[in-house]
Amino acid sequence: MTQTPQATAAAGLAERRDELTVRLAELQWDLGGLVYEMATRNHIRIDVLVRRAAALQEVDGERGEVERILRMEETGAAGECGSCNAPHSSGAAYCWQCGQPLLEHVPSYAIGT
Repeated sequence: MTQTPQATAAAGLAERRDELTVRLAELQWDLGGLVYEMATRNHIRIDVLVRRAAALQEVDGERGEVERILRMEETGAAGECGSCNAPHSSGAAYCWQCGQPLLEHVPSYAIGT
């Protein structure tokens, strides 16, 4: 039995979500261990912690967007950012990853002509 393209895309997104969930757990574990080790040595490096936290936030943001897309599969189409190829949910105005506009700008004078 062959899957529809939409079902195949949803399965790929579910797989990506699972990968991101595992990666997020690893990053959280590593960050916690790093803070603990720095604290036991009484040598906290904020720059290192901020870099690790930023990596964690990036993965968490992508996982959240994939979750939103999966939830919206029944109601509308989703796509990818034309600039960075990050997935986005239907109705998103800006890419969560790079901030590029996802909707085409139509000048006000062009409306109604």
